[in-house]
Amino acid sequence: MSRYGAERLFDLAVPVLGTDEADGVEVVLTRDRTALTRFADSRIHQNTDRSDGQARVRVVRDAPGGVRVGVASTNRLTPDGLREAARQATAIAAATRPAPHFGGLAAGGLAYPKAGRDDHGTADCPPQRRADIVGDLLRGLSVGVAGAGVVETTGSEMAVMNSHGVRAYHVGTRAMINILATGADSAGYAEGVASALDDLNPVVLARRADDKVRLGARPREVPPGDYPVVLESGATVVLLHRLAQAFAGRAVRDGSSPLAGRAGQQVCAPSVTLVDDPLSPLLPGSPFDAEGVPRRRTTLIERGVAGELTYDAATARAVGAKPTGHALLPPNPLSGQPTHLLMDGGDADLAELVGGVDRGLYVTRFHYTNLVHPVRSTVTGTTRDGTFLIEDGRIVGGVRNLRFTESVLAALTAVEAVGRDGEVVYERFFGDAYAPPLRLSSFQFTSTSTH
Repeated sequence: MSRYGAERLFDLAVPVLGTDEADGVEVVLTRDRTALTRFADSRIHQNTDRSDGQARVRVVRDAPGGVRVGVASTNRLTPDGLREAARQATAIAAATRPAPHFGGLAAGGLAYPKAGRDDHGTADCPPQRRADIVGDLLRGLSVGVAGAGVVETTGSEMAVMNSHGVRAYHVGTRAMINILATGADSAGYAEGVASALDDLNPVVLARRADDKVRLGARPREVPPGDYPVVLESGATVVLLHRLAQAFAGRAVRDGSSPLAGRAGQQVCAPSVTLVDDPLSPLLPGSPFDAEGVPRRRTTLIERGVAGELTYDAATARAVGAKPTGHALLPPNPLSGQPTHLLMDGGDADLAELVGGVDRGLYVTRFHYTNLVHPVRSTVTGTTRDGTFLIEDGRIVGGVRNLRFTESVLAALTAVEAVGRDGEVVYERFFGDAYAPPLRLSSFQFTSTSTH
């Protein structure tokens, strides 16, 4: 992707900041190039290279009865394209009802911290390099084990401007490798995410996935019930993502969060510290949100005690707080919740985590999970791609997958030990998060599956 750069993006936005009939204008410009090489049955079958851009124009109009807000978007990043989006946003603002909770546009003159990484080798990764990595992955599998997965690289730009003087620009990169290894009756999964492709090791990932295939061969069925478990980072991240909405100031205000009325209270085990940190070098992140508000590390749970909440401008205004840099691209009803979760690691290695279980289960990751009761943080889903039985402190073989229904806060209350070797894991619709493996004293499995 040939980058536009800050000045070119700013020059595109400036003309619409003075849109007629508007009392305030905000423009968010995003551009990205995502290239991926996908493989299945140990063969590359798809190679894509997609570049796109989008502009979102938010127009504010002061009117009798209250301020009105309209948003329009376009992928025509041209002066005409942005003018048309501004015209549409103005018309929407004129036709819509007043927005009493509108939080206003951010003020200019803000300073932004450093976040993410811009790695040219990742942004401009050629298809041959991705194909070579697929080769490395497949050579790491045992005879009779098939591989499927993705090698993906992304370069992105984002600029936010508004009529109050905000000028924010960020450029960054991201790389992801995942592999699903499949044998006759078992499977194993591993993935890695980083800001630079060179930071990922395909050989290690392939070996981890392959080991699970061999260890899980001839899976047995175990009855549903309450088991001690060891969760890999991928499984931990799924639980944390389902809890993210609980930290949104709007959810706490509306009483739909399990943390409503529990500020400063012990809500899970003292070994749990969870933050939202877009500035961490462990995560691909940006230094500002979609409203141009600077981001910072936000401590959500500290040693098991409920901490800070997260706000966009609207929810901050509604509760008399300050925006925390958690606005999503408009319009978005989920705006104001954390999107860069990071859980502190502990001091246990994997052998110590497993060694503390007399009889329980080891879970690689969860699949098809849904939040079924937000106030109780209850989630349901299934295990997938590597679930194992632990007996006498060691993994003794694979088991068929199970469905679980469990409260995330209850699971985090049951944390007995925290692993020291965390990983960044990607989840569709939620993004990247960093989490360690965990050992829990109790986790509810409600039914079994046939595979």
